[in-house]
Amino acid sequence: MTDTANRYLEGNYGPVVDEVTAFDLPVIGQIPTELAGRYLRNGPNPMSEVDPATHHWFIGDGMVHGVRLLDGQAKWYRNRYVGSSSLSERRGQPDIPGRNWNDSPGGPNTNVGGFAGTTWAMVEAGGCPVELTYDLETVGRNDFFGTLPGAFTAHPKVDADTGEMHAVVYALPQWMDHVQYVVVGADGKVRRTVDVPVVDGPMVHDMSLTQKYAIVYDMPVTLDLDLAFAARFPFSWNPDHGSRLGFLPREGEAADIVWVDVPISYVFHPMNAYDQADGSVVIDLCVYDTMFDNDVRGPFGDNFARLERWVVNPLTRTCSTTVIDSSWSEFPRHRGSLTGKPYRFGYCASPSLDPTWPTLKYDLHTGERWQFDHGPGRSAGEPVFVGRQGSTEEDDGWLVTFVHDVPAGTAELVILDAQDFSRPEVARVQLPQRIPYGFHGNWVSDRSVPPPA
Repeated sequence: MTDTANRYLEGNYGPVVDEVTAFDLPVIGQIPTELAGRYLRNGPNPMSEVDPATHHWFIGDGMVHGVRLLDGQAKWYRNRYVGSSSLSERRGQPDIPGRNWNDSPGGPNTNVGGFAGTTWAMVEAGGCPVELTYDLETVGRNDFFGTLPGAFTAHPKVDADTGEMHAVVYALPQWMDHVQYVVVGADGKVRRTVDVPVVDGPMVHDMSLTQKYAIVYDMPVTLDLDLAFAARFPFSWNPDHGSRLGFLPREGEAADIVWVDVPISYVFHPMNAYDQADGSVVIDLCVYDTMFDNDVRGPFGDNFARLERWVVNPLTRTCSTTVIDSSWSEFPRHRGSLTGKPYRFGYCASPSLDPTWPTLKYDLHTGERWQFDHGPGRSAGEPVFVGRQGSTEEDDGWLVTFVHDVPAGTAELVILDAQDFSRPEVARVQLPQRIPYGFHGNWVSDRSVPPPA
């Protein structure tokens, strides 16, 4: 690829121009009436022209796309930029409200979800969460109601038993010598932080949570000062850094962490993790051989991830690895109520350079794998599991995702039967505009974040 060509600005990676509101969307099939709430997804959408030679996919103004479901109908679609200092400046408006602890010009462009009755847009590397209204307008930065000391992440984990949210966060260049473990109470206020020493400024995109541990990913993508001084995305492949996982007891201190060496590789996203009786921890994750090595403008230029199971023992400091699926798997999800617990079923997207991305389901007990093909040129994003109310079977529910028809330049919200991949789509909601490839989202039920009265 030449310096003047950038796959992360072309085709369905390219940004959309307009913020759109559309009501009473056409539906093929039948939306389950139990689905009362919003499917929300965040992603980068540069508002201004960028230089293809230097632009990185992870950099770009955040844009949240949302679809409101109620009474078996798709009530609305909205897409809105997430507020930030730079966006306000370009619009000739005052800065958005809220403390900007590190004077970050950008806004959250990576994840969005509901917690403590609030809708939050999130990003890693120091940026503060931004609160959104039910209709996706920006309220302002929200540092968990004044209790977050500094950075946050795009990938917190919620313990369904306690209602608490757990995160491992980093902030560069502000924190060059540590990352931080943050626990947010069910009331939306931070109750605990622990600074964990690290070196080289690692990119800590995600974390894992078990009943015993918060797991820190200290892997060989680290701060690259040459890129930083060139005002480019400041991380690159650094195998000399090593690759290790840190097992921090959930109520422990930094001195209690146990580090275990793992294969030289990079992981953006673990699927889930849980403790075993012998003291070991099972971690299912999407593993890249390298990251930001030759391709320093995005994740897909060197290789794609495969789904692996790592069994790591903090007592013996050993790690064994098994490939679950050698085909390309990313954006892993599972039933949220089983975060940090033994589980059976997982779900992934399968991105590639070809715009035909199926949805994958795994039975992690039997090894069975299912694939839902959305059709040629149709790319499915992260599959979000929504359980059926009162269900007793782990996979009884639906998968919700955006599917992009790349040749047609259109998009749909698609609902699949999570138990039966041989069944056609339960429903396809036709959306009024193309949605660029993006990152993460969640189903936010009206029970968790109620609509305005």
